[in-house]
Amino acid sequence: MKTLIITGGAGFIGSHVVRLFVNKYPDYQIINLDALTYAGNLANLSDIENCPNYRFIKADITNAEAINKIFSENTIDGVIHLAAESHVDRSITDPLSFINTNIIGTVNLLNAAKDAWKGCNFEGKRFYHISTDEVYGSLGDEGFFYETTPYDPKSPYSASKASSDHLVRAYLNTYGLPTIVSNCSNNYGPNQFPEKLIPLFINNIKTKKPLPVYGKGDNIRDWLFVVDHARAIDLIFHQGEIGETYNIGGDNEWTNLDLILKLCEIMDKKLNRASGESKNLITYVKDRAGHDKRYAIDFSKLNAALGWKPSLNFEEGLELTVDWYLNNVDWMENVISGEYEKYYTKQYVNR
Repeated sequence: MKTLIITGGAGFIGSHVVRLFVNKYPDYQIINLDALTYAGNLANLSDIENCPNYRFIKADITNAEAINKIFSENTIDGVIHLAAESHVDRSITDPLSFINTNIIGTVNLLNAAKDAWKGCNFEGKRFYHISTDEVYGSLGDEGFFYETTPYDPKSPYSASKASSDHLVRAYLNTYGLPTIVSNCSNNYGPNQFPEKLIPLFINNIKTKKPLPVYGKGDNIRDWLFVVDHARAIDLIFHQGEIGETYNIGGDNEWTNLDLILKLCEIMDKKLNRASGESKNLITYVKDRAGHDKRYAIDFSKLNAALGWKPSLNFEEGLELTVDWYLNNVDWMENVISGEYEKYYTKQYVNR
């Protein structure tokens, strides 16, 4: 039985990856390692929490002693590293938290894996680091990010992720640690913390609160459905080539304003409101510092190497996402109120 650590497994993307691996690989032991910061929510995994091949460990990757202890007490065969501070606005007001988690935390994991695995010469081991397209900087009106695009991060968040990417590759080159990196575009879907655009605006439309749009709303993002991202992570972990980088994109470029207008249109139908009613909630606010103009991912390498491609277009995925949030009102209310932080406190003790 293989034992895998998935860091940040109580978070948005991580919970979808944990669920996929627990359900798809009953012969794997999946350790969900999460510090349960504000974005970690064990309610995201209530459907699989009692599965025999699932285990939760509350630990902070910035605590090297705790991470080393986990590796010494368990025979770890692989790491899928998702734990990160990821909200750009928070990185602007509190960059040090991003340095600690995204850089120091990643190094702690790399060191623990290196020390634990050196005895077997890394045979059968794999360290997979999940990153972001924001490390590449900003695009103009044309072009795409490729795996060979030079790094040009613009925010403390993207700079911290760029640093962690370099360190992961350095551990491959220096120590021979078997690493893989992937860089993904903007994720959306169920269980996303409502500080991010889509769940925030779904809730604001529902409660008739303002929809604050940065600048003119002409910044462009490539949107990736989180379930498709989890599928890609599964493929890359099992079939990706050591030392390679894979870009994961949704092939769904939308300006922020067009996305919000589409969201208003869907919500008006779902809530039986008059057509166009919700778009009156749109307000324009001062643009964010260092706001990248456009992201767009070329994922042809991943498609050619492993056969991956998105399973649905953005409008389909957006409607599924809206349905999930409207059908899971308790989840949203518990997150907004902070009640989610009390969820299953019994799980704070390792089992």
